[in-house]
Amino acid sequence: MRKPCRKCLLAQLDPDEYTQNLLEYIKNYPADKRVSEEVYRKRLEICQNCPELAGGICAQCGCYVELRALKPSMYCAGVKKLW
Repeated sequence: MRKPCRKCLLAQLDPDEYTQNLLEYIKNYPADKRVSEEVYRKRLEICQNCPELAGGICAQCGCYVELRALKPSMYCAGVKKLW
C-alpha cells in the first residue's frame, strides 16, 4: 500500500472501503443541509492549499476536510472562523 500524498483530498486517494463509505456519505449528504457546490469547492481549494492538510485530514482539528466543508456552520480550524 502506498503512502497517501500529504496534499491529497480523499477523492484523490486510492479507494479503500472506509474511504469509499465516507465519499458515499458526502455524496448523499442532504442538499438542504449543505453549502452550495461553488462554496464547497472554494472551501476545499483553501484546505488543499493549507500546510495543515495531510491525506484528507486537517492536522489542526483532525476532521475530514471534505466532510467539514459541506456544512454551512463549520469553520476553518486553523483560523477559527468561517471560511
